[in-house]
Amino acid sequence: MQLSEQEIERRKSREELHAMGINPYPAPTFEVNVSAQDIKKNYETNKLDYKNISIAGRLMSKRIMGKASFAEIQDSTGRIQLYISRDEICPEEDKSFYNTVFKKHMDIGDIIGVKGYVFTTQVGEISIHVTELRILSKSLRPLPITKEVKDDAGNVKRYDAFTD
Repeated sequence: MQLSEQEIERRKSREELHAMGINPYPAPTFEVNVSAQDIKKNYETNKLDYKNISIAGRLMSKRIMGKASFAEIQDSTGRIQLYISRDEICPEEDKSFYNTVFKKHMDIGDIIGVKGYVFTTQVGEISIHVTELRILSKSLRPLPITKEVKDDAGNVKRYDAFTD
């Protein structure tokens, strides 16, 4: 079987994580106490309930802006934005987890677990301010391409491996 360039890079990433002492397929469970849908539905009316949350999901996007990043994860109920600050997830002098692991070795499709608190960004997006970030499972293949089809009424139907 011939591997694509992206699959080769992801396997290299996995090996580099192993070399750094990070298990890309850890056995211990990650306790989840909230879902993306629950946060979006109930946060505005119950802000105190979302001060210490943990959620897990598939990394769907990441936007790196130096010391801070935004990412989006998808769990079984929907998607939610993450705000990740280098100094928050790496409080000590060693910033290699953010600079190397998050920026270089976490790929779209990886399953991650995060702990933190919910807040609203300046543009009004409900997000999670991440205080702890863990790789739960490394993805070795790229996600399938999503196909969108519009019907006569203008409704968009998405076909992909996750929603079908």
